Amino acid sequence: MSDTADDAPRATATRPPEVDRAAASRRAVAARRARASLKRDLATRVVTPQEVLRRAAADPASPAGTLRVPDFLTSLPAIGEGKRDRILTELGISPVKRLGGLGTRQRSALEAWLDRRMPEPRPRPGRSRLLVLAGPTAVGKGTVSAKIREEHPEILVSVSATTRPPRPGEIDGVHYYFVDDAEFDRMLAEDELLEHAVVHNKYRYGTPRGPIEAALAEGRTVLLEIDLQGARQVRAADPRASLVFLLPPSWDELVQRLVGRGTEDAEERARRLRTARVELAAQGEFDFHVVNEDVATAARQVVDLTQASAR
Repeated sequence: MSDTADDAPRATATRPPEVDRAAASRRAVAARRARASLKRDLATRVVTPQEVLRRAAADPASPAGTLRVPDFLTSLPAIGEGKRDRILTELGISPVKRLGGLGTRQRSALEAWLDRRMPEPRPRPGRSRLLVLAGPTAVGKGTVSAKIREEHPEILVSVSATTRPPRPGEIDGVHYYFVDDAEFDRMLAEDELLEHAVVHNKYRYGTPRGPIEAALAEGRTVLLEIDLQGARQVRAADPRASLVFLLPPSWDELVQRLVGRGTEDAEERARRLRTARVELAAQGEFDFHVVNEDVATAARQVVDLTQASAR
């Protein structure tokens, strides 16, 4: 080797500026938190696995796209590590793969497996003018219904009767009919309620039958804002009714909304969150899903469904 070669300056590795390293670290932490939040959403059924797969295909760099397939599978209900490994072998997917890095064949195989075991709801034909809006606690059913009542007076938004006390700002006859247990018993005995249920193992709710039947007889569209039990009763009484499930943008957002409104103590919040998990697990029984990220947008989407039902 020549002296010239020996004397040539050697390239030296340079460390990135400290500010760049700090920014990269923050981005990495934010990405991990976003994936953790997405896994909670999958576990609580706030989002369907098919929707996460679509997000991953659309943007491989998104939280969905960078989620490892094994983590994706174990976030789904009733799938542990043993079952996860069998699924990966069955589908021919490497455990190091991320959702956004799946090939066309692998993505199709995973999507087909999901559709067989966890099918997404599909609207039924022959819908009536009777729509039912339900969803978990603190998702904003009342706020969305109030928006529809304000901007679409042609739609009858039902007012439920309840034995719970009014929250600050709630008006009797507008938000609810606030009744005691004796009056609720009378309404039940005289068959004045279309549906009724005990919610959160504490208070009773029910929908007065008379205004609903009168509005439908006049050809109006009716929107019922009720709980899961009531929605099932309405579906049993009128199979043509269209059921709409209102979803939060994420599980974390649902928790923040419940805590932020400050109307329940810690014990009641814990009870409502347990109930919310059960309610979210039943969303497959519903014909439509609407995400309440923005009240005006969610209300408009529900109204579009009422117009489709009336045709």
